[in-house]
Amino acid sequence: MADKNFLEYKGKPLVRKGNEIYYGNMSESFIVRFEILSYKKEGKLDIADKVSIQLLDSNTDLDIKDRVKKDSVKDNLFDALDLGFTWLERSLKS
Repeated sequence: MADKNFLEYKGKPLVRKGNEIYYGNMSESFIVRFEILSYKKEGKLDIADKVSIQLLDSNTDLDIKDRVKKDSVKDNLFDALDLGFTWLERSLKS
């Protein structure tokens, strides 16, 4: 089986599927899920302008409602990544 090379942000995997981005390692106790809710046009590019952030327990046996520990919405992907990174780091340290 071939190794998968994932994009990383601050040393953790960042995986996108459609409008969802998952950040973190599933072998740790928490991950962050980002969902791009809307885009705006910047020239020829579509830029995320509303992003939902959820800090999730990585235990997939739990119902999704029980997995969500924190949630918020930000006006751009950079702010969403920054908040998600902070939540994840704090949760993994405690």
